[in-house]
Amino acid sequence: MSDHWFTIEKIDRNTFAISEYKHWEETHCYLLCGEKRAILIDTGLGVSNIREIVDSLTRLPVMAVATHVHWDHIGGHKYFANIAVHEAEKEWLSAGFPIPLQAVKENLTRLPCDFPADFDVNAYQIFQGMPQKILYDGDSLNLGGREIQVIHTPGHSPGHCCFYEPEQRYLYSGDLIYKGSLDAFYPSTDPWLFYQSIRRIRKYRINKILPGHHSLDIPVSLIADIEAGFAKLAGEGELRRGNGVFAFPNFQIHI
Repeated sequence: MSDHWFTIEKIDRNTFAISEYKHWEETHCYLLCGEKRAILIDTGLGVSNIREIVDSLTRLPVMAVATHVHWDHIGGHKYFANIAVHEAEKEWLSAGFPIPLQAVKENLTRLPCDFPADFDVNAYQIFQGMPQKILYDGDSLNLGGREIQVIHTPGHSPGHCCFYEPEQRYLYSGDLIYKGSLDAFYPSTDPWLFYQSIRRIRKYRINKILPGHHSLDIPVSLIADIEAGFAKLAGEGELRRGNGVFAFPNFQIHI
């Protein structure tokens, strides 16, 4: 199912991927519905109204939950009154994003894109607002008959979180695990923390990875492959920010 901008894919009876395949970032958001409430993991670029899609899929009260406070994951937060973010990035959301607006706009329009007709890049703003809930490592989000665990996985950003669903063994991996360029080159990133977060994720029993970008069809073995890539760079003394892009099968590490 798709509208002009979003593509909706059903992961299971109560889980939906809402994707922005028309943009080069191919951002994914995930709607998880329980018996009493729902969460939307990330809200995408904010160039089209994701709330309309969510409302077409559920009538439950929805909380927007961020894997991290980067512009391409919080763009649709403006459509939600109930927002949750990790404690380390509360200030990014409420006081100011660490990347200038002009740099974000340049990133948004880096490649040609068939944006929605009513989208005006000149009017684009990075979302700012006060979160209603602060997330901490080990928190549990109870949706009514469905539990989601918060795993703090810093490296790509200070407050990056993955979300784990023990019953289904789903890992919503944000920008920690996906097929593409894994970024740890910004001033606010830390390649060593990124490596440690991947090592931590390896300890979980995972049946399915639901990533923040690009292909949805990725093997769980990609986690071990990425860990091995980081281990190789660490062993060679290369795991320092500013060292460039290192290519591996199915992913790159940009530090």
